[in-house]
Amino acid sequence: MISGTYQQNDILAFDYHYETHSTDSKGHRQTEDHWFSFFILTLPAAFPDLTIRRENLFTKVAEVFGYQDIKFESAEFSKAFCVRSPDKKFACDVCNAKMMEYLLANRDLSIEIENEVIALAFNTRLSVEQIESNLQRLVEIRSRLPQYLFANA
Repeated sequence: MISGTYQQNDILAFDYHYETHSTDSKGHRQTEDHWFSFFILTLPAAFPDLTIRRENLFTKVAEVFGYQDIKFESAEFSKAFCVRSPDKKFACDVCNAKMMEYLLANRDLSIEIENEVIALAFNTRLSVEQIESNLQRLVEIRSRLPQYLFANA
């Protein structure tokens, strides 16, 4: 776990690990490791929940069951990413042209905004060498949030 200030932003970075155990039909016990890495930046205001994830089979199946994602004028962006939020206007403010351009160039990113934090989530354990570059990407995403969102902060 790392916490502190990075380019005048309060940040937290950590790995999360858990194991699952199963037994196959022959009685052999198997253990599977699961790793996640998170990079979190504190925002000066609270915001509605927002997730921006790569579109995949699971997000498409969820749509069948009523979990609709927000579609944007950019067909390329809407095809590449699943965006969900209870506040469509906020989602559109965040997913502005500059943000969409950045995300299309960085398709491995999954972003979550909840209350006063923005987070990057990776479903793998990242190496020490990847920490600073992902903190930089987190700061870059923060810089692409429109300033008017923070007017009442």
